[in-house]
Amino acid sequence: MTAQPLADPVDCREDGLMNRDSATALLVIDAQESFRQRPDEWAATANPAVIENIARLVDHARRVGDPVVWVTHAEAASGGVFDPELGFVRVFDELDPRADEVAVTKSTANAFTSTDLEQRLQRLGVYRVVVCGIRTEQCCETTARMASDLGFEVDFVTDATTTSPIAASGGLAALSGDDIMRRTESILAAREFATVVRTADRVGVSA
Repeated sequence: MTAQPLADPVDCREDGLMNRDSATALLVIDAQESFRQRPDEWAATANPAVIENIARLVDHARRVGDPVVWVTHAEAASGGVFDPELGFVRVFDELDPRADEVAVTKSTANAFTSTDLEQRLQRLGVYRVVVCGIRTEQCCETTARMASDLGFEVDFVTDATTTSPIAASGGLAALSGDDIMRRTESILAAREFATVVRTADRVGVSA
């Protein structure tokens, strides 16, 4: 991946406990089993290290006391992999979400419009969100843009996101997953929706 740090990460406390007035929250977007139920698409994912990097961000957030927010996507009665009735709308088992951590389920691309996430973050005293998850240019990017519009400061951890290629269709050009990730981070940073950082930038804050 080519994500480069564009600013120094914020200072965090390493107190070992969740800080209920934390300035920063980690948003884990759609890191859910639904995607692995499309095996060909998952095999072509642009960033095979995504789950490992998300796990590193989660461990760091817990260590410094930042809230971890688990966002999943559901499409009720769709009959597809995002239909909660099929049992795939659950966070990847290896990420091991805790019962006391915030969890919301959305039905829109961004994590705010169809949930009470904004209000939950406000109650926690959060003013900065760290965005990671699946897919880079879809639910992760739209969440970052919406968070920025709502007044949150946003860190976008591109190498803790991933996506799949887009095939050429209807006269539109094909895009590789890596191309999509590069374009997303360039646009978010250049248009000032987010500060683009790497996983190492975040987990190294208190190292």
